[in-house]
Amino acid sequence: MASLHRLCAFGSFLLFSCIFASLSTFVLALTDDEVAFIVHRQLTSLPLNDELPDEVEYEVKVTETFANHRLKRAFIGLQALKKAIYSDPLNKTGNWVGPDVCAYNGVFCAQALDDNNLTTVAGVDLNHADIAGHLPVELAMLADVALIHLNSNRFCGIVPKTLSKMTIMYEFDISNNRFVGPFPEVVLTWPSVRYIDLRFNDFEGQLPPELFEKPLDALFLNNNRFTSTIPDTIGTSTVSVVVFANNKFEGCIPRSIGKMKNLNQILFLNNNLGGCFPPEVGMLKEVTVFDVSSNNFVGSLPETISGLESVELLDISGNKLTGMVPEAVCKLPKLVNFTYSSNYFQDEADACRAAPGKNVVFDGTGNCLADQPQQKSAEECQPVVNNPVDCSKDKCSKVSSPPKPPVFPPPPPVPVASPPPPVFSPPHPVLSPPPPVYSPPPPVYSPPPPPPVLSPPPPVYSPPPPPPVLSPPPPVYSPPPPVYSPPPPKPDITLPPNLGFEYSSPPPPMFPGY
Repeated sequence: MASLHRLCAFGSFLLFSCIFASLSTFVLALTDDEVAFIVHRQLTSLPLNDELPDEVEYEVKVTETFANHRLKRAFIGLQALKKAIYSDPLNKTGNWVGPDVCAYNGVFCAQALDDNNLTTVAGVDLNHADIAGHLPVELAMLADVALIHLNSNRFCGIVPKTLSKMTIMYEFDISNNRFVGPFPEVVLTWPSVRYIDLRFNDFEGQLPPELFEKPLDALFLNNNRFTSTIPDTIGTSTVSVVVFANNKFEGCIPRSIGKMKNLNQILFLNNNLGGCFPPEVGMLKEVTVFDVSSNNFVGSLPETISGLESVELLDISGNKLTGMVPEAVCKLPKLVNFTYSSNYFQDEADACRAAPGKNVVFDGTGNCLADQPQQKSAEECQPVVNNPVDCSKDKCSKVSSPPKPPVFPPPPPVPVASPPPPVFSPPHPVLSPPPPVYSPPPPVYSPPPPPPVLSPPPPVYSPPPPPPVLSPPPPVYSPPPPVYSPPPPKPDITLPPNLGFEYSSPPPPMFPGY
């Protein structure tokens, strides 16, 4: 019953979110009643335990004969999707009839990766079909699908968790729809996913740090309503393209950004990010597009930014940057367009001024540059220019301390606690029952609470009360090995075969458009 209440509560949120999305989008609009109807259909079909139900959502009568059981399951999943469609103006699913699912529009088949003798449905591509509907839980019955392309439609609702059964998913593109709710964490369950495109939807909330630990090549999150900080795990990401644009991200650019070895394009524009630029930005030697425009960055440009030796488009406009635009930046070897307008720069190198014969476009309007046209007034410049930000003291310039350092400060107080044995003598007998064990020690040894290992050797501490106080260091170092030793095994999964079509529905953006 509790699960049912949670489902109903979530349904109310889902209904409201979809209606809101319908009012704020410019594609062929559904009426509020139509959106509510679609959401209701999905809501009433969601399983309470997030598992694929034994009985399918829709009554799909299977009387046909299939070449193998996987094609039969794919037939059930595709028929459920067809019945979950409310509007199909281009009749893309018009021929989704009969057992030959490989002949359906937008459906692609190939040999199963684990059995060359079996033909399976390997991909579904319904891009630009203007379809309105939702994703049924039975879609997960297409367990051999390696790609789903549904961009530029009018799908509404949430992404079902049952899709976790699509274990060889490689590309997932649901951009330009009306999906709502938190980040669809089902994508984190796909071990071999490389391409995730969620842009132009109404997802909101925080990004899971685990997202950047996936072996991704491209990640598009732009034009949603995400509101979190950007996780420090971004430094572990393998992406070549990542777009955070047009959300509500806040906080700093993580200093770990300098560790992104494969990065080619990164766009932070139009968010609420702030603080100073991390010097590590200059470590991005292969980046061709770097856009942080329309945020709240302050201070001066770090000298290390001249390390962007491959950058072609550099946009830092619409912030509160001060100081001088350095010559090294304006002379970057591959620079094509450098926009630093709408800041508070007081000076710029001669190399930053456009001149006949130069192939680089510079835009420094809207700053505080003397003797330059289209600049801010003195009254507007003074409050910012007269109060420059010291980036060495900026919160974003401080290296976040790992969780281990706090382990070392506690030991000094330990000897102080040893003089008053009476304080520890009462707890000593109390150590026998587990509950009290956690009440006294934890405050002192908060980092290593895992050592419930302390409970087994009570006889060691019972004879000499004072020594045990100094003995905690051994347990501190003994537990860590087991804590950090088990790295999660990564399954070795064979990538899907070449199915005869490209694996990047909307090609990664170059420069504008994103």
